[in-house]
Amino acid sequence: MNLEEIDKSFVLNTYARNYVNFKYGRNATLFDENRENYIDFTSGIGVVSVGHGNEDLANAISDQIRNITHISNLYLIEPQALLAEKLSKFSGFDVATFFSNSGAEANEGAVKIARKYGEINFDSKKYKIITLEHSFHGRTITTVKATGQKSMHSPNFSPYPDGFDYAKNIDEVYSKIDDETVAVMLELVQGEGGVEPFEKPKVQELAKFLKERNILLIIDEVQTGIYRSGEFLATNLYEIKPDIITLAKGLGGGVPIGAIMTTLKDIFSAGDHGSTFGGNYLSTSASLKVLDILENLKDSGVLDKTIIHFEEKLKEIIKEFNNLFIDEVGLGLMRGLTAKSSEIQAEVINQAFKQRVLVLKSGKNRVRFLPPLTINKEEIDEGFKRLRDALLNIN
Repeated sequence: MNLEEIDKSFVLNTYARNYVNFKYGRNATLFDENRENYIDFTSGIGVVSVGHGNEDLANAISDQIRNITHISNLYLIEPQALLAEKLSKFSGFDVATFFSNSGAEANEGAVKIARKYGEINFDSKKYKIITLEHSFHGRTITTVKATGQKSMHSPNFSPYPDGFDYAKNIDEVYSKIDDETVAVMLELVQGEGGVEPFEKPKVQELAKFLKERNILLIIDEVQTGIYRSGEFLATNLYEIKPDIITLAKGLGGGVPIGAIMTTLKDIFSAGDHGSTFGGNYLSTSASLKVLDILENLKDSGVLDKTIIHFEEKLKEIIKEFNNLFIDEVGLGLMRGLTAKSSEIQAEVINQAFKQRVLVLKSGKNRVRFLPPLTINKEEIDEGFKRLRDALLNIN
């Protein structure tokens, strides 16, 4: 059996894969088993924030794994404590953090915080959480239900937990609030729902409204966080102060980790929540190094220059291929091209792969770009050269 046959025979069928076998990578460039190189505009769906094969991250992981990989949360974990301190400092908020293994787990924890807040702070229980249509918050039973896409609510996995309601947009959130509403959960840019940022004044107005009514604001920064937006958090760009922020993806640079940051520092008691692997020595040591690398990238001005250059290349594509695309959207290095149809979107992704440049789908007709934050000018230029060649093959 070849590798594709082994995969199809023994790995549970949950992904529509491209059968390319990547063997190693250098920054935003991947190499397959035949040493063919691919420009990676996906970074593992926003995960490989400091690029492939990053030596500083590899050394940090190697140094840690030679000593302690994991003990458990029954004991003090030095890099976990230091990472929690750094997240508070970088965010600019006085928060405590719980560490998990993924974004879905982080959002599950956020739901638990909101539920406990609604249980202990009001005369009658508050438990409902409002999310937005086209949102995406995870693949567990609870976070699937929190996701505001009806296509995700398959009867195959029902019954789902109750306590979630969906607004078409930010304007409709207000009319959805009732006496049992405890929180509103938002992505400031919907990663799976189209890569379009929400209007800053509307977000700020909603944040103020919720604060006045003691309703929690949860911001899902699983995809937008850790400098993906150009700032440490998209929350910082929007100049709001949520009660809960969730992180994952780029935080570990490829090592699985999630985080729940909350201003409700005393909400949990021992035993209320937990994780066997969450926040262990390996994942938190990796994350500390990732934050060091990205802090330097931001402070040096390199990240901002990269964002500007990437956006310029997208605008060139829009100008040349206005037969295929309507506009470009997004912020930072979380961008999208709006194709004129879902058929064009699919063909762009397919033809790009044939030209050895990796891009992603988002929403019904957006082509999504989530390159490593460390991507350099040469990689950007080569990636867009290949994308242009791909687009010339589309009628």
